[in-house]
Amino acid sequence: MDPQFRPLLEAATRAYGEAGKYAWNFARGKLRHDPVFLALLRGGLLPDRGTLLDAGCGRGVLLSLLSAAKEQYAAGRWPSGWPAPPTRLELRGIDSHPARVRLARRVLGGSAQVEQRDLREFEFAPCAAIVLLDVLLYLGEAEQERVLGKAAAALEPGGLLLLREADAGAGLAFHATRCSALLEAALRGSFARLRCRSAADWSAALARHGLAVHAQPMSRGTPFANVLFVARKVV
Repeated sequence: MDPQFRPLLEAATRAYGEAGKYAWNFARGKLRHDPVFLALLRGGLLPDRGTLLDAGCGRGVLLSLLSAAKEQYAAGRWPSGWPAPPTRLELRGIDSHPARVRLARRVLGGSAQVEQRDLREFEFAPCAAIVLLDVLLYLGEAEQERVLGKAAAALEPGGLLLLREADAGAGLAFHATRCSALLEAALRGSFARLRCRSAADWSAALARHGLAVHAQPMSRGTPFANVLFVARKVV
């Protein structure tokens, strides 16, 4: 882990400690071992203003990280050489699991708005950025297309959709990713079938909805085959 990231990790996970040891360890594990969080900040991918929606936000780890980043930057404790984090974004999240939503609300307080909503039925309001991290694989293909269509339509001109999914064309690394996702789902009491696609299929799906797509590997330091699709609404 980048040593410059450690103070930010501590700030982002502090409130999880008040929610219990499991919640604290979960949040720290996600931020330490999942490369997507560091990539979003170091890559300067997020807009500075407007509304960001984390669709499938779970326990609110990304939202907590963005809130902590804003505070650390304002206090002059931002890593040297990193682009400035978003400071004027309105943070929102949705998740279908009531316990996760309750935890996210407890941790985030007033820094973000989190609602219990079913992504399949959710009507997206206008957004500058929408984030879907490891969410669509739990939906059927027709549902995936509907969600992508609604999300793309809700993006403001030049808006950003960040989609992270496993690349079903990546051989053994994909199977490791799939097994991990199945295990995580089983621990949540869900045994739904996973609908995974190749990176080329995901890129094509995003392009069909009017988005310009750049795909980048997002598995550094892990045995997985995840890809981050950075998709912008064509003006």
